[in-house]
Amino acid sequence: MNQDIRQALLANKAEGPLVAIVSPSGYASIPGAVERGIATLQAQGCRVRNFTDSASRFQRFGAGDDARIAQLYAAAQDPDVDIVLALRGGYGLTRLLPELDFSQLAASGKLFVGHSDFTALQMGLLAQTGAMSFSGPMLCDDFVRDELSAYTLNNFWQCLTQPAHTITAQTENNPQLQVKGTLWGGNLAMLTHLVGSPWLPKIDGGILCVEDVNEHPYRVERMMLQLLHAGVLDGQQAVLLGDFSGYRLSDYDNGYDFAQMLAYLRAHLPVPVLTGLPFGHGRDKATLVLGSRAELVADSVSFSLTMSGYRSLFGS
Repeated sequence: MNQDIRQALLANKAEGPLVAIVSPSGYASIPGAVERGIATLQAQGCRVRNFTDSASRFQRFGAGDDARIAQLYAAAQDPDVDIVLALRGGYGLTRLLPELDFSQLAASGKLFVGHSDFTALQMGLLAQTGAMSFSGPMLCDDFVRDELSAYTLNNFWQCLTQPAHTITAQTENNPQLQVKGTLWGGNLAMLTHLVGSPWLPKIDGGILCVEDVNEHPYRVERMMLQLLHAGVLDGQQAVLLGDFSGYRLSDYDNGYDFAQMLAYLRAHLPVPVLTGLPFGHGRDKATLVLGSRAELVADSVSFSLTMSGYRSLFGS
């Protein structure tokens, strides 16, 4: 963590922020990972309260359904907790959505942080209550890597300690535009999964950010077309593509790759499509405030995305 950020954390609170660890999806598959992640947070000036229990993991989940719901409520109801941080993604939140009281979670005022499967909770919060959340690092693997990403952690703490947050990126061949709107989105598979449900927000004039991992370009195209055909892209100001990695091409693709898929989307979607957002499952990831007011300014070589109007560690 940047020392200026660490000093700001300590200067604005008598003690460091209290981070609650919850596992609403999967469990830590590497022995000692939770303890290692907690040590990293503590070294950055945080206090940590661990609501997970590796002994209670169930099948591929961090615990049984009722226990994972209880973790979320316990963290939200704890008056000392500032940040609720997801242990990891995977799968599991879909099971919990019908049972979650999103009004209770939103009213807690906690800063909910995660990505991947956590997108389901974040979109449910936004759809049901309008509450914002943070698409950012999770304990595994962002706080347990052998070489921590300075970009990821500095960007995370900058976002959570400031009233506005700007991400800049050097890119190529993006359309030129300047738009404002509600920032929303997350993991593309989770967004398409939520189509037709009460947990997908209806955003007019939004800026939609999407990312995914281990998804072949044709599956990315198919999911984007599903959002198009379902009317989700109607009226959006822009679509920002984050990290799409981990897939494999083959001879069968016959020249169809990510670049060809992107060209197809740009020719068929009724909304500008930009690339280059450092967001997703990669090592270096920016933190996005889902539900915040955002301004996107782009040209062919760079863009900036500024988020504001959200509650940080030090207030709104």
